[in-house]
Amino acid sequence: MTLPVEGSLEAGALYVVATPIGNLGDLSARAQAVLAGVQRIAAEDTRNTAALLGHFGIRTPPGGLVALHDHNESKLADGLVAELAAGGTLALVSDAGTPLISDPGYALVRAARLAGQPVYTVPGPCAAIAALSISGLATDRFLFAGFLPAKSAARRAAFAQLKDEPRTAIFYESTHRIEDSLDDLLAELGPARRVCIARELTKRFEQSITLPAGELRDWQRGDPNRGRGEFVLVIEGAPDQADSREAERVLRLLLAELPASRAARLAAEITGAPKKPLYQLALTLGGDAAATAAE
Repeated sequence: MTLPVEGSLEAGALYVVATPIGNLGDLSARAQAVLAGVQRIAAEDTRNTAALLGHFGIRTPPGGLVALHDHNESKLADGLVAELAAGGTLALVSDAGTPLISDPGYALVRAARLAGQPVYTVPGPCAAIAALSISGLATDRFLFAGFLPAKSAARRAAFAQLKDEPRTAIFYESTHRIEDSLDDLLAELGPARRVCIARELTKRFEQSITLPAGELRDWQRGDPNRGRGEFVLVIEGAPDQADSREAERVLRLLLAELPASRAARLAAEITGAPKKPLYQLALTLGGDAAATAAE
């Protein structure tokens, strides 16, 4: 494999470049080469990007940095694409992570595609994927829904949609709302649903833990430091309905001979279903009472 260097980038191409979400060591050699080689860099905040470039000794030509954010990208996209059509090269970066993933850039990439200009990815850090990869929750199917709504009613509506959603769900949340969001999550999804909370990923105080929602809220409030930073919530998908029915069938059979706790434990081992909701169901079905009566 060869790395693109100055002068070897494709004329007319837009490069979507991922940048570190905390640890500057995560900026790849290819990303550095692209940022050093393009004629212009469209950045969410030129001050942040200038500091990043300075750290790596990357210099841009006069006018080489242009601010591209939510408030102006629709106006600037056509002009930047015209520069590409004339043979220019352009890199797109956000303040941190992969552009367009809850960050600006959609209007520019869409305009470049519609104009037939080549668009290339220079992949790298993404907080959502980073958190998913360390969560211990299912990764074969997942959905990413960006930042949670600011208002409680809207958040609860978002969580309510996950009651029967089998895929792992990923959200971003801020330090100012994390406690309220965990309250809303617990209210809508119940105490048994497992959730990974990951904060300050790749930074000095990185921390992550996966717990049932009922335990997670108490854990998060157990230390004021756990409420600081930038957060990713990774939420376990709802049990498959067919699997749930099979787990309940096995539990009912076991309850005919065993107390609730043992029946739930064995049903969980046999079917792979989580033990805690099975135990709650066993109590609802009167397992302990039935077992006591049998004795």
